[in-house]
Amino acid sequence: MPKLIFNENKIDNMESFLKICPFGALSCENGRVVASAACKMCKLCVKNGPEGAAVFSEEEKISVDKSLWSGIAVYADHENGKIHPVTYELIGKARELASKTGQKVYCLIIGDNIEAAAEELRHYNADEIYVYDRPELKNYLSDIYTAVFEDFINSVKPCAVLVGATAEGRELAPRVAARFRTGLTADCTILDMDKNTDLIQIRPAFGGNIMAQIITPNNRPQLATVRYKVMNAPERQETASGRIINCSIKQEQLLTKTKLLTSQPKASVKTIENAEIIVAAGRGVKSKDDIEMLRSFAELLGGELACTRPLVEAGWFDARHQIGLSGRTVRPKLIIACGISGAVQFTAGMNNSDCIIAINKDEKAPIFKTANFCVIGDIYDILPKMIQKLKNSERS
Repeated sequence: MPKLIFNENKIDNMESFLKICPFGALSCENGRVVASAACKMCKLCVKNGPEGAAVFSEEEKISVDKSLWSGIAVYADHENGKIHPVTYELIGKARELASKTGQKVYCLIIGDNIEAAAEELRHYNADEIYVYDRPELKNYLSDIYTAVFEDFINSVKPCAVLVGATAEGRELAPRVAARFRTGLTADCTILDMDKNTDLIQIRPAFGGNIMAQIITPNNRPQLATVRYKVMNAPERQETASGRIINCSIKQEQLLTKTKLLTSQPKASVKTIENAEIIVAAGRGVKSKDDIEMLRSFAELLGGELACTRPLVEAGWFDARHQIGLSGRTVRPKLIIACGISGAVQFTAGMNNSDCIIAINKDEKAPIFKTANFCVIGDIYDILPKMIQKLKNSERS
């Protein structure tokens, strides 16, 4: 952990020294210089202060023996044995990464009465499927699932672990990372692996203005979460492969202070993630009443209506219809962006769509760099004509 060490005896003018910090993080308390939480470790006090007045100290990094860690593990997220499709996408990515290092792909599944789910995983080219099947694991409880995950990692020692960014995965992955004092990169959009098994994790940062490349070179395992629809899912193989390994765990590791009194299944709703056709509304929509025009267009196409973040913040849409970094990631066969400028925050959630059509009256709109087909014009001129064309084709 880096830190600043101050030598007050080498500071002649305390007031001038404190003013060196552009963040106002330095103060003098009882004759001692103190750096507050506002310190950015920019080291300007080291460079611009009197020699030796401030010293930047960094503890020696403890390197991990990477040879002890091998293989890429995928956590199989499921609900009552029904595997979430993000799991298959991660197995496909894990296989791609493993091919670069000659390692195995592992799958971890936790639950009760999950033999059929484990057998289904054998059709997606995982080398080994580790199954923790116990009545105590029927319902997801974060503390005991974390204990099981910890037992798996201690036994198998995978160099990297991939978890779907589902509601369960978003809670479980940080807990596992904390147990092993290792790094976790959330919502990765690109994953790669060096020959030395360092996982290259790329994700948007600073509101999508940059793409951050993150590695965890001094810790194992490396953990990353990935949203649904970001990676490509492999085709299901007719012939099952991979070895199922039934795992045991000590009863004391399954103790919990949480008691589940009752549970009620959530009513299923249509989600934009699985839509094959999407009509997306942006700031070019002038009023809430005009949403009906886009809704009619989407219905005529047999698709779903979605939006950008500003329309959710305006209260025009429910958050589950939002596409982007802070919304949903979609991968439809066709998406029509109506009046959307194309900020990175939005395009990062839909740029893997098969076909992107953009309608915008600004010919310099960034969305045109992403779109396959660009229509320069006002949506209020273009959409009514397209709607009429579709209605006419239905009648004929």
